[in-house]
Amino acid sequence: MTNLAEYIETVNGIFDRENFVSEPHELYEPIDYTLRLGGKRIRPTLLLAANSLFGGDIETVKDAALGIETFHNFTLLHDDLMDRSPLRRGKPTVYTKWDENTAVLSGDTMFAIAWRYFLRQPTTQLREILQCFVETAIEVCEGQQKDMNFERRGLADVSLADYLDMIRQKTAVLLAGALKIGALYADAPVEDISRLYDFGIHLGLAFQMQDDLLDGYGDTAVFGKKTGQDIRDNKISFLLLTALTMCDDTKRSALTGYFSSKDNMDEEEKVRRVMEIYDSIGLKAEVEKNVDAEFVAAKRSLDMIDAEENLKKPLRELVTALDGRKK
Repeated sequence: MTNLAEYIETVNGIFDRENFVSEPHELYEPIDYTLRLGGKRIRPTLLLAANSLFGGDIETVKDAALGIETFHNFTLLHDDLMDRSPLRRGKPTVYTKWDENTAVLSGDTMFAIAWRYFLRQPTTQLREILQCFVETAIEVCEGQQKDMNFERRGLADVSLADYLDMIRQKTAVLLAGALKIGALYADAPVEDISRLYDFGIHLGLAFQMQDDLLDGYGDTAVFGKKTGQDIRDNKISFLLLTALTMCDDTKRSALTGYFSSKDNMDEEEKVRRVMEIYDSIGLKAEVEKNVDAEFVAAKRSLDMIDAEENLKKPLRELVTALDGRKK
């Protein structure tokens, strides 16, 4: 495979051919439903591309690709329940379509199924691969807990460094872990695995920071949802924390008030006022600068990897595709 589109097509084919239905039906139907919802399939695509980067055989990592995406969707299934999100990819979430107990049990089963996928393919690196997977899973859960803690701690007690640490664990480590696992299956050099992992971390940070940016400044016609939802939800985000470092005392006090207000202010008026402050301090350009810096760092890590340039092409195309979401 020579480009990103071919990898995505291969990943989609792997999932299309896989049977997720079993008995008891009440347990497995929500799993099949979740894994058929689609999505970007970024993590299994990264795993396959990393494996090919070092001369691996994609046939030997198909199960690992299924495993990493099954784990990712397990986290989404439980996140939706914890966040009380009614929709995922435009469809009802499992806990709303079925019930909370089903969401918990089917999610737990998906975590176990992910392990089974990894165990299907014997390799001399299996212990190291499983070690990477378990450490990644722990960090993702730690990141989710930190995100939940932010609500309890409140805005005054959460720093920009705290937020970056949280998104590194909640989002970036799974991208980096997928890349590392793919490289381990190909017996890649240790130094290059480390560089590839760094590539994934920077890519993940850019991806999440960009999501926060799009929540405030995205084109509704393109992204299919209203902007400003983080403001309506009083959610701590990269936009908000960056803005607080840029504001004078008056504007900082106003922002803090809007995000801690318990009154009946109209939501759209609240969004308008917050965005006025964001615009007045040039927040969009500042956040874009931070996002660009992470993409540049990702490209730099990829440049340092000792592999043929044509094999790096799909990963470069992914960086370009993700970077282009803000254009």
